[in-house]
Amino acid sequence: MLSELGEQRDAIETAEDDGPAQSGGHDHARAMPAGTVREVFGVFARLGVTSFGGPVAHLGYFRNELVARRRWVDDAAYADIVALCQFLPGPASSQVGITLGLLRAGVRGALAAWLAFTLPSAILLAAFAYGVAEVDDVANAGWLRGLLVFSVAIVAQAVWGMSTTLCPDRPRATIAILAAIVVLLWPSAAGQVLVIVGAGLVGWRLLPRAATLPARPLALPFGRRTALACWAVFGGLLVALPLLSELTDRRDIAVADGFFRAGSLVFGGGHVVLPLLEREVVPPGWVTEAEFVAGYGAAQAVPGPLFTFSSYLGGVIGGLDMAALALGAIFLPSFLIVFGALPFWDALRTRAGFQSALRGINAAVVGLLLAALYDPLWTSAIEGRGDAALALAAFGLLVLWKLPPWLVAGLSALTGLALL
Repeated sequence: MLSELGEQRDAIETAEDDGPAQSGGHDHARAMPAGTVREVFGVFARLGVTSFGGPVAHLGYFRNELVARRRWVDDAAYADIVALCQFLPGPASSQVGITLGLLRAGVRGALAAWLAFTLPSAILLAAFAYGVAEVDDVANAGWLRGLLVFSVAIVAQAVWGMSTTLCPDRPRATIAILAAIVVLLWPSAAGQVLVIVGAGLVGWRLLPRAATLPARPLALPFGRRTALACWAVFGGLLVALPLLSELTDRRDIAVADGFFRAGSLVFGGGHVVLPLLEREVVPPGWVTEAEFVAGYGAAQAVPGPLFTFSSYLGGVIGGLDMAALALGAIFLPSFLIVFGALPFWDALRTRAGFQSALRGINAAVVGLLLAALYDPLWTSAIEGRGDAALALAAFGLLVLWKLPPWLVAGLSALTGLALL
């Protein structure tokens, strides 16, 4: 389905079929890509091998590389994308990456962004399933500790930068702080969604509408008819795969069903998917409890999205082919859901009446990142004064001295190797 969408991007339904994408009352032709698939793949490949620290850290890496440095989108559009992906089930950071690739180079750009960001960790974890890696040696390595500490600095930089543009006044700064407090006291996916909804209502009722500027429509290469088709495919697979699994008793269909369902129904992403995956693979006897725990440990030592843990589980179940099947099945819902939601979200976000609500939502996104800077990043990466000192040094090099992140990451890894 995704490959067919990619092949049809340049000629995807004519005006009679899809109609011009409408956003906030503005009709506009489907946007031509501002970049190339090769460019998207190269940028996300570099992110895929350097983005340690989990999904919150990934959002910081994306903002630094694609908003602050390359200016693919502005801070307001980026916060809108993050807010949408927080609402949707699935891995939020991967969905943000898919969206950024889509906006830059169309459907093929979305596929390139996902492949480049996902494959490094997926390959490493599939190799670990064959016993190539030693999880204890890698997980306790000093260079990895240094990179985890660096992820604290990169998220702190993102919070610092986004707060200056999205929380420039007292009301929005207050919303951000209150959002952080609520999420710290109620650390759950439901809490995050309710905070975003509440901030939107507060912004809609209290933030002055006259001060808002019309948001620019996102450069989407398709419209609502394609979005509805994606929703239809998503719902069809969610219903058909369990039925096929029961009727055929084939392991590959059962694996596709289990991993597709895990990618479809989990809110909060990341670690939240682990109990779902455990229930899918351990009770049937496909993976032992010990193998599951060992793979989870290895997943902590690789960059990129935690959902690539699926490639390890697939490798244990049935080798390389099953690893590829599990990986594709768990991420396929993200493509269908994101493609299905974006045209409608874009139409909503560009309406004048929704702008005040979005200002509150964007402030809440800053608060969510601020809370995540403490938990899970600070609590998991900072174990002593040496870690804290390294995080402060990395933050200073990034924010004050404007050193490139790859250089600061390398210095952090070397420091961790030498001292931590």
